[in-house]
Amino acid sequence: MNGFRNCSGECIPIYSEGKVLQTHSVKNAYPQNSVYSLTVSVPNNESSLPAAGQFFMLRSKKSQQLLARPISVFHVERTNSQSNSISQSSRIEASGANPESGGISQSRDIPVSGGAQITFLILLKGSGTKELCALNKDDCVELIGPLGNTFPAPAAGERVCIIGGGIGVAPVAGFAETLPDGSYDFYASFKSGSYGLEYIKPASLVITTDDGSEGIHGMLSAALDAKTISERGYKTVYACGPTPMLNYVKSQAEQAGVRCFISMEARMACGMGVCLGCTIETTEGYKRCCKDGPVFDSTKLIFTKPASAAASTKRTPLTKEPDLSVNIRGLKMANPIIACSGTFGFGTEYKTVFDVDRLGGIASKGLTIEPRQGNSGIRVWETPSGLMNSIGLQNPGIPHFIAHELPEMLRLRPAVIANLSGSSIESYIEGAKLLEQTEVAAIELNISCPNVATGGAALGMSCSTAKNVTQEIRAVTKKPLIVKLTPQASDVVGVAMSCREAGADAISLCNSFQGVAIDIEKGRPVFDKVKAGFGGPAVRPIALRLVYEVVQAMNQLPQNERIPVIGIGGIATWQDAVEFIMAGAAAVEVGTATFANPRAMVEIIDGLSAFMKSHGYSNIDEMRGIAQ
Repeated sequence: MNGFRNCSGECIPIYSEGKVLQTHSVKNAYPQNSVYSLTVSVPNNESSLPAAGQFFMLRSKKSQQLLARPISVFHVERTNSQSNSISQSSRIEASGANPESGGISQSRDIPVSGGAQITFLILLKGSGTKELCALNKDDCVELIGPLGNTFPAPAAGERVCIIGGGIGVAPVAGFAETLPDGSYDFYASFKSGSYGLEYIKPASLVITTDDGSEGIHGMLSAALDAKTISERGYKTVYACGPTPMLNYVKSQAEQAGVRCFISMEARMACGMGVCLGCTIETTEGYKRCCKDGPVFDSTKLIFTKPASAAASTKRTPLTKEPDLSVNIRGLKMANPIIACSGTFGFGTEYKTVFDVDRLGGIASKGLTIEPRQGNSGIRVWETPSGLMNSIGLQNPGIPHFIAHELPEMLRLRPAVIANLSGSSIESYIEGAKLLEQTEVAAIELNISCPNVATGGAALGMSCSTAKNVTQEIRAVTKKPLIVKLTPQASDVVGVAMSCREAGADAISLCNSFQGVAIDIEKGRPVFDKVKAGFGGPAVRPIALRLVYEVVQAMNQLPQNERIPVIGIGGIATWQDAVEFIMAGAAAVEVGTATFANPRAMVEIIDGLSAFMKSHGYSNIDEMRGIAQ
């Protein structure tokens, strides 16, 4: 993190690595363990301190996440061999406002032998921040920065109002440190408790909390409005926090006729102004939050209400457990979680690992009339966020299944779904006739297996062949018939509709995608058949899109002509399951996730139930398809 600057004196962001000095949960931040303090040491010569308001892209060196996370600087200390530390506030004497640059402070850092200790406050929100909050002492952190512009320095002697809301207190508290003690008033607004105020020295500190746990009971509006701004003689307002609060601050500051600078946030990929993924709407068009901001003149910001906000209604949390049961055209299940065919054997294999009886259903290994040995060569190959396979429908054959595996499956509570495959329509028909005489709850017609030379996906590639095989099987069974589709078809929606017309009771999609892997040491394809099935988290957005489109098409039909859709593809968490259900899926199948986490399905059931209870969904139908 050397002190590189361009001709305008602006700090040029660079890539560096730092070591974690400490990570701990912030006291008095509620809910408990929702906010963490992360202090990182960057021991480079002539280190350059970030200016107030800037941020870094942070990523754990051992991260499993694709992207770094943008985190604002909270507190900085410079360390060197001559003295223990020089705080951030000591550099104010080397800083000054440049009127020609819109008042943005241009810092002149004093080179020191040693390094810097940078503290970040992190709100625990998702997988990326969870990794950062779990870092241990001496763990390595990758940093890109410092990034973004800075807060404009106030004119000498003018009265300043600084406002922080929730985690937004971090950058404005860092800015407050650079100002003379007692030269500003500080307003901090929280839902509950308070934090991030230990380094500030305001003339007046006002805290508001939604629950009244500290300071004034209420939101920021309970302590500050345009009248207050005018009466107290504030000439400049600085703010960072949740969007509704910032919108309020903008309106009140502008009503009072004073300057207002707001630090914004947005989802980012690069932080360097390259990806254009973090744009903010302004009166001058879309501006990059990372490069043109994050600090903006409030008069240039446009706060718009999300289009979906008007349509959404807040539901009252349930006082009792929700009903997770589903009925898919006669296929009754205790919950919508089904063990996917090919990833769960015949259900009994995992009995000693977790309570299999908690599942809604189990789809058997793909079954054919005759026993099959499957494909030769390598059969599984791990890829980033996924797994490739070329099993080739190895199975004991339907007669053996009926005599040996099925009795064991029927002793389990989940609904038994027989996954039926074949090499020809005749073999499918013969297998369906045998399964019709059994106690299986439903048949999943597999016309989508990517790893066989005949039958399989070949029958599901066109509307006509898919319709034909569905008609033939429908004619020989009265059991609920689910047709499992391939994502390789050029018209997945058309194929689904053809199967519906042919008598399918439900559609399940999608089976594995096709991919190729190359062994770079041997210079040849990994799999004997070259192409193999690919599944796992990497395919989830595409699978979700297919489910969404098929449900959307179904919704154009009269209610009595629609058939349910079962979602498959990369589902690993309860959040994934909720996404598919909100997209319109009546149930979901979980496959590859079981290999990574054998308890994935029961965790999905528990998470789904907890989500429904907290969000007021008493049953699956109340949530299903609301995103359409």
